[in-house]
Amino acid sequence: MTSPSLTIVIPVHNEADFLTHAIERLADALDGLEFVLYLVENGSTDDTGAEAEALSERFPWLEVLRLPAADYGAALRAGFRQADTDWMVAFDIDYFSRAFVDDVLERSDQADIILASKRDPEADDRRGLLRRLGTRVFNLLLRGLFGSEVTDTHGMKAINRKVLDDVMPNVKSTEDLFDTELVLRAERAGYRIAEVPAVVEEIRPARSSYLKRVPRTLIGLLKLRRLLGKK
Repeated sequence: MTSPSLTIVIPVHNEADFLTHAIERLADALDGLEFVLYLVENGSTDDTGAEAEALSERFPWLEVLRLPAADYGAALRAGFRQADTDWMVAFDIDYFSRAFVDDVLERSDQADIILASKRDPEADDRRGLLRRLGTRVFNLLLRGLFGSEVTDTHGMKAINRKVLDDVMPNVKSTEDLFDTELVLRAERAGYRIAEVPAVVEEIRPARSSYLKRVPRTLIGLLKLRRLLGKK
């Protein structure tokens, strides 16, 4: 069976000091695979854009998109719109996995969305207690507010082309909850969602305060609850 075509989308914001190292690590991890990578620079105030353009000269599979404002969700949307492959994979610049890509290629005919779950019983979550607790609380909110059976919408994910074509035009959220709304809408539309255990190990200190993100996330989830209602 021919492997499905694959696009990887990575939003980047103010990553000039880390970007080259990360892409070199990703190139080593994905050696031997055929894929296209979109680095979506959004609203950086450092040299991230220039670094990304230089990397596109080194790696023929890497393309750069530029957005004027810092917005993680808008960056994902822009990358997904640009892609024309069977599957789109969302990574963070400091969180990617060859094992997850291999899972996607193996399960591509069995699911429409594949999520790397930090809450899977077989997951290996090596983050600190506070961040693991935050993931647990977020999962409880997804179940309580939306009736979702998905355990993790943040992190690595792969989405089939037909899901994006059908669902993404209806997604209203940007920033942190774009991918959460996308997954919830796909779940409600009856698309097949598979979750695989994630291995999570932070390769650098967190760049933003976890506690400062909590109020923004809670407010965003309540707005999303009003938008979608409960299943």
